[in-house]
Formats: sequence, structure tokens, C-alpha cells
Amino acid sequence: MSFIPFKIVLVDPQIPQNTGNIARLCSCTASELYIVGNPGFRMTDKYLKRAGLDYWNDLNVKQYRSIEDLQSQFSENSFYFLSTKAQKTYTEANFKQGDFFVFGSETKGLSSEIIENNKDKLLKIPMVTNKRSLNLSNSVSIVLYEAIRQTKILE
Repeated sequence: MSFIPFKIVLVDPQIPQNTGNIARLCSCTASELYIVGNPGFRMTDKYLKRAGLDYWNDLNVKQYRSIEDLQSQFSENSFYFLSTKAQKTYTEANFKQGDFFVFGSETKGLSSEIIENNKDKLLKIPMVTNKRSLNLSNSVSIVLYEAIRQTKILE
């Protein structure tokens, strides 16, 4: 497959198994994976590699120092930021091929600075009150497959 439908961005991911699962998801959907900031593990971590299985060969993971660096390089693309602090749900957005979906770390989510600077593109996954958050790899799957459903690019 020569096209890249979507781009998944993980800011400061902390759990290698989640990143490995997300890498596998990206490979199976022809999406790209971007790691921004400082992951809490090495990209050679055995748990990361094990979770991604043999899908790593099909994936070119790109790393950036900051979200601003990434946004400046892809200024023509739309960026959506997922946070429990958003008012708008992910199903209210109209996704298109090439969109970036930005997720924060498992322990802290997105920083208040990223949230403040991107309020107009902030989305949430609805869930019951009194719960902190969903698992990161599950959240990425939910949003990515909604984008695939909307665009019908993998039918």
C-alpha cells in the first residue's frame, strides 16, 4: 500500500507494550507512527518489540523533539489532540486522509500547554464519570478506526 491514511503521534509515551501495540495497529492500517518528546523506554526495548511482533519491519517510526517541530513540518495537515479535558467528542470531527491524531502519555496525558495551544482541535472519547482514562492503545484504536470508517479508505 503506497498511501498513508493517517498519522498517529505519541507524546512522551511511557509504557513500551502500548507503543508496540500501537505500532502493530499502524502497520495493519498503513498509518505512520510519530514519537514526540522523551519516551520512557528505549526504542530497542524487548517489551516494545514483542508487542509489535514482526510488524516493525513494515513501519517507519519517526521521532521529533516537540509537537511544535512536527506541526511546523506538516503545516498543511490537520492535527487533532485527544484529551479527557475536551468538550467535543471524536465522533463530531470530520476526518480526512493525512490527519494527525495526537495522544499524550499514559501517566499524564497531554500537557496543559499543548491543550491550551490547540483548544480548537481538542477531542475526547466519552466515558463514564469518575474514571481517569482508557488505555492508550485502545484509545488510538477507537479514534483511528472512526477515521477509517468516515473516509472508507480501507474498504
